Amino acid sequence: MTHLQGLLAAVAVTFALPAFADSHIAISDPYARVASPAAQSGGIFMTIENHGTSDDRLVSAASEAAKKVELHTHLAGADGVVKMVEVKEGFPVPAHGSHALARGGDHVMLMGLVKPLNDGDEIAVTLTFESGKTIDVTVPVDSQRADMASQPMHGMTHGN
Repeated sequence: MTHLQGLLAAVAVTFALPAFADSHIAISDPYARVASPAAQSGGIFMTIENHGTSDDRLVSAASEAAKKVELHTHLAGADGVVKMVEVKEGFPVPAHGSHALARGGDHVMLMGLVKPLNDGDEIAVTLTFESGKTIDVTVPVDSQRADMASQPMHGMTHGN
């Protein structure tokens, strides 16, 4: 490595470090739900905590458990029908704050499950953040779990 290459590498690291230095993301209480072991889709829920001094954003999720993994939320249309829609911009996680992925709200959506999922199974999920940080999470399937944030969603459809 030449002196110039070394200097350029040092400058690149110096500028890259702040993006990672302030990213102190922690995941708590992850779990997944499926309607039945034969279901073709499911949801993943958790709390994302940011203990850093800079805002961050969950921008994507990936898992080999499904053919497609997206970030979703629920929106009520003018007709009162609640639909699940993809949130392409992701979910903000403020500095010194958190963002809950909860039933009836923001969540990770698994579509086209590659095999049946039963309570007690575990799903490997990789979360990617705007800061460049990735976090691997092992998510237990717990379809019987009661969730205070979950409210009955009458007339709910899955749409774009």
